Amino acid sequence: MSKTLQLAKDLIRIDSVTPNDKGAQKLLTKELESSDFKINNLKFGEVDNFWAKRGDSSPVFVFAGHTDVVPVGDEKKWSVPPFSAEVKDNMLYGRGAADMKGSLAAMTVATSRFIKDYPDHNGTIGFLITSDEEGPAVDGTVKVAEHLKFIGQNVDYCLVGEPSATNTLGDVIKNGRRGSLNGKLTIIGKQGHIAYPHLANNPIHLAIPAVDDLCNELWDEGNEYFPATSFQVSNIHSGTGVTNVIPAEVEVVFNFRYSTQCTHDELQNRVCDILDRHSLEYKIEWEHSGYPFLTPKGELVNSCVDAIKTVKGINTELSTSGGTSDGRFIAPILGAQVVELGPLNATIHQVDECVSVQDLDDLSDIYYHILKNILT
Repeated sequence: MSKTLQLAKDLIRIDSVTPNDKGAQKLLTKELESSDFKINNLKFGEVDNFWAKRGDSSPVFVFAGHTDVVPVGDEKKWSVPPFSAEVKDNMLYGRGAADMKGSLAAMTVATSRFIKDYPDHNGTIGFLITSDEEGPAVDGTVKVAEHLKFIGQNVDYCLVGEPSATNTLGDVIKNGRRGSLNGKLTIIGKQGHIAYPHLANNPIHLAIPAVDDLCNELWDEGNEYFPATSFQVSNIHSGTGVTNVIPAEVEVVFNFRYSTQCTHDELQNRVCDILDRHSLEYKIEWEHSGYPFLTPKGELVNSCVDAIKTVKGINTELSTSGGTSDGRFIAPILGAQVVELGPLNATIHQVDECVSVQDLDDLSDIYYHILKNILT
């Protein structure tokens, strides 16, 4: 059994459902301490985090990730116990196998191997690990990044071990992510008897034309790296639960996944302009959950592409698709170049989450070559 597989199994056997780390980080810090890392445990609220560092010079290369996992759902639907870390047909099964305890094991083992081979390497290696990525993400990476900025710790390059591959390990690198803006819109009408609509003002009827305009608005056309900004309605709530009452208001919940072609302030203003054109009485609550970030082709991206070519013999695709990750905090707060590179994402958050045993070893090898490309 490889060191990467063994560490991945040890991590998976810990049921560290957000935000409970339950000792998973201790497994990592023990390994890192054996490679002369200085460990700084950072607990914010109920969330365990740590910052580990080896070296004091530039460039600073950081591995980032999370030990927490999403709930397993109905355990009876799993073919193996979700925290048993069983291997079947060369696949490692368990909650967190792909997202992202496999990556944590791969980056830790790769780093130990690199330091053994290059004890006097250039620059600094860091680890930024949280137990609150899958949850509210309030006391996790964002707080650690703010702490690092406060103490003057710069970060040049950051690799987040989120599962990025689509069909084959290394076929996709996430070199950016779209921003995320949430809105809760309440359109106000007047309640009344459904048989006397002239005495009421149906907010659902008022909302439909305005929401249709929002859905059909071209917010931007995207760019070389980003698709066009997307507006999606996720929930509509209204009614009193009976058939003969026109409700007083309707609530529309929506989300923007936006590109670097616009800002969240611009989107908010344009939404209000559209609503105002319909002469609606409304109120709206905004929640901005992540800025977009982009790492164009350069030393970090090129090092990753080269490492994948060396280990897997394939060309990789740069992509900014998918949801948010903790890169949305690291890039803007610390000004670092950020990429996401990890195993296949086909089973993440699903029953029977799994990862190829061979992919774990290959991923560790890719991480090793990235370190070699940047720090030697």
